[in-house]
Amino acid sequence: MGSGEENTGGGGGAVRGAVLKALVVVGGVLLLRRLRRSTTRWDHARAVADALSGEKFSREQARKDPDNYFNLRMLTCPATEMVDGSRVLYFEQAFWRTPEKPFRQRFYMVKPCPKEMKCDVELSSYAIRDAEEYKNFCDRSKDQRPQPEEVIADIAEHLTTIHLSRCGRGKRCLYEGSTPPEGFPNNWSGASYCTSDLSIHKNGEVHIWDKGFNDEGNQVWGTKAGPYEFKPAPKSKYDDMFSPLNFSAPLSLEKKLDKAYVIDDQ
Repeated sequence: MGSGEENTGGGGGAVRGAVLKALVVVGGVLLLRRLRRSTTRWDHARAVADALSGEKFSREQARKDPDNYFNLRMLTCPATEMVDGSRVLYFEQAFWRTPEKPFRQRFYMVKPCPKEMKCDVELSSYAIRDAEEYKNFCDRSKDQRPQPEEVIADIAEHLTTIHLSRCGRGKRCLYEGSTPPEGFPNNWSGASYCTSDLSIHKNGEVHIWDKGFNDEGNQVWGTKAGPYEFKPAPKSKYDDMFSPLNFSAPLSLEKKLDKAYVIDDQ
């Protein structure tokens, strides 16, 4: 009788152990799948596109170090989305007192890095074929903007590409990256090439450091003190603009004021 009770108890313990092991294995598989889903290549690209979007200012830097930084307004918003998932963003910068007169306008193309590269997100900038038509694009209602077909047609020459990677543990940033060391062709203000460094921070800041160099490798434009630090503006009407619902239907895609900042680059 006692022996029977012991055997029954042992059998029950074995069953419970097997069930517990099965639950642990299933839970681990589900967790692994969830982690994999949360860190796919496209998730990284979407996260970068979302982080770049919005209205941001370098006001704090300009106040602390007016000799090296202007108070600039950076405004970025969705322009369209490609059938392959790549996002096209419209980007402009202006002096904060004259936001209606941007001095720099670009399209950003955001997509995952090629699988053979050791990075997460590829961020490329392109000139705009008719930039005048896009001034204050983000401030306009959708029916007053160039439409997706026009956006695709107006993507002009490639300017730069930055390869971004997820920041390591303990860093303030979420993503950081730069152009290749040799940079990209640029002929503004005596430069022959330019480089860019970009980091996206957990508090919504975007840090950008653009520099131009001549053939001898001497820096001829861009700040030397460090990157511009663009901090998010207080909650405003722009917040609703950057919802995924605001993306257009997918389409295929087969002068000098101060040397501290480039005003009209190539």
